[in-house]
Amino acid sequence: MGNAAGDNRRFLFLQGPHGPFFWKLGRMLRMAGAEVWRVGFNAGDRAFWFDSASFLPFTAQQSDWPAAFREIAREKRITDIVLYGDTRFVHAEAVSAARALGLMVHVFEEGYMRPYWVTYERGGSNGHSRLMDMSVAEMQQALQFCEADTPLPPSHWGDMRHHIFYGALYHWFVMFRNRAFRNFRPHRALGVAQEFRLYVKRLLTMPMTAADRILRTWRVRGGGYPYHMCLLQLEHDSSFQMHSPFGSMTDFLAVVVEGFAKGAPGHHHLVVKAHPLEDGRAPIRATLKRLAREHGVEDRVHYIRGGKLAQLLNDARSAVTVNSTAGQQVLWRGIPLKTFGAAVYAKPEFVSTQPLAEFFGGATRPDARAYLDYRRYLLETSQVPGGFYSAKGRRQLLRLVVDMMLSPEDPYDALRKGTAAPRQQLRVVT
Repeated sequence: MGNAAGDNRRFLFLQGPHGPFFWKLGRMLRMAGAEVWRVGFNAGDRAFWFDSASFLPFTAQQSDWPAAFREIAREKRITDIVLYGDTRFVHAEAVSAARALGLMVHVFEEGYMRPYWVTYERGGSNGHSRLMDMSVAEMQQALQFCEADTPLPPSHWGDMRHHIFYGALYHWFVMFRNRAFRNFRPHRALGVAQEFRLYVKRLLTMPMTAADRILRTWRVRGGGYPYHMCLLQLEHDSSFQMHSPFGSMTDFLAVVVEGFAKGAPGHHHLVVKAHPLEDGRAPIRATLKRLAREHGVEDRVHYIRGGKLAQLLNDARSAVTVNSTAGQQVLWRGIPLKTFGAAVYAKPEFVSTQPLAEFFGGATRPDARAYLDYRRYLLETSQVPGGFYSAKGRRQLLRLVVDMMLSPEDPYDALRKGTAAPRQQLRVVT
């Protein structure tokens, strides 16, 4: 791992996942000897950073941010920046300036192997990740220096309720305590009040949604027909918006339903699975009904909102997605997969290149051995066990990721050079 001391390192944190993870990460970096600051763009950022002396409020117009970032970097002699996702305006501008200044860029994201891992990379994630230009053969070469077994996930890790709770709390602060940040503009299309109402609605309707999901899943699993999965993402998700050819989920669904109607055998069905955090801002159910009716397949198309994917995937014939990380679960089971957007796992060895109608008519299977090597490579490099939102997940994540950030080598180079810290088998967390 090289030198894991933080001497002479000066970290600037930007926006992070909802909740206290960034604060706890910064505190541990200080314990390692580094200096840490946090730029806050709204009251939600401030609420989860518990040291006013190191909190730097940005209250100017968004157009002033690039110059403000360069000034902060110069004044504080910043060596590293830390952020969650790299596509929102304030982060994209900071990454561009940081590269010009020679600063190290640490990017956190939801795990490519979620929900039991978090993604940590340098320079960029998703469509900007180094994985995009890396071949499976290169990964297999690097794995020659790794003899340990692939880490296994725990039986339980965190809770979706933590994620939703922190999201609602964050937006409450932005709604009611944001007087000092009047120029703040959210990076998503909806206003803060609308976001807050959707989070609260999601919390309150979880029992009813769960009951509906259980009933619809039972009907599909007991239907006795072959079926294909369509794995949806959040329409406002950065991977969907920035790294796909579609402008909306409606555009994607139109392509999928048409391809299914043209290519799938008449006794096959299509199961459209919504993202677990889908909150109703996009009219997916109504759109799907309309498209199915237009193509004459209304009795063969099913919509299931949220929940775990495994129950449905185990019996699926194939799956399609734009670039959802759920595609990893498909490939891990050896199920044929077709993608439409840029994804770190969209390698020719295991993602289909067939036209969609042909894919639904008879998909080719992925190279399972190549995918297992790919999966093992990710779990030995950028996928760190733990989570952002539960206390147990944060503790596990901090055990590894601080040393990874302080290392002179990024996770991919560290494995290739044989200096990566060993990944222990994950124990059951209860």
